[in-house]
Amino acid sequence: MEKIAKIVSWVFLPLLTPVYGIALALYLPSEQDFFSRNSDCLYTIPWTNKWTILLMFFFFSALTPAVIFYNLKVRGKISTIEIDDRKERNMPITIMFLSCLALFLSFIFLVGHLPVPKFFFSYPLAGMVSSLAFYFLTQWKKVSLHTGGIGIMTGFLISYTMLMESAPFWTIPAAIVVSGLVGSARMYLGKHTLLEVTIGWVTGTFLTFAVNYFY
Repeated sequence: MEKIAKIVSWVFLPLLTPVYGIALALYLPSEQDFFSRNSDCLYTIPWTNKWTILLMFFFFSALTPAVIFYNLKVRGKISTIEIDDRKERNMPITIMFLSCLALFLSFIFLVGHLPVPKFFFSYPLAGMVSSLAFYFLTQWKKVSLHTGGIGIMTGFLISYTMLMESAPFWTIPAAIVVSGLVGSARMYLGKHTLLEVTIGWVTGTFLTFAVNYFY
């Protein structure tokens, strides 16, 4: 069981789960009727552009923070890559905020003048808002960033599905089930309490939903 819990924790790292969310929206069919097409639909983006969008999310949301975290570990600024010490989390969470800000500004600079889906901007903005919330919550509790990350993905998928006329609804219960697996894995490994994983998931889910739905 411990090995499975570790695999779940690594597959659903908080830096990767938002990327999974945008990938699902980009590649799972939605808005199949041309005449009722929603301008915010991500599936109808030309396939040649989807890889560029996905790579931008991966570069800013996952790769860049991961490289910086590794550098912090090598320099002794954090004791573990998973940042087990609550007092060491301020700088990594700030880096997550700045990475989301860089992604947001990149889209503003590249396509801000074009009629593109709002999720190019609202999803990174939701990451910024969630990171700020995690920063302040961490001063009080060692909030689970794993469940915060899967919560960000869940909140995005809920808002995206609700705003589309046709979207794969099954992604929502699937995201909730995965959220339960991630939270259980973190508790099984002794990394967090039930309260800490719950706060992380609720914060990530509801803030991300609100930003993406009402943006």
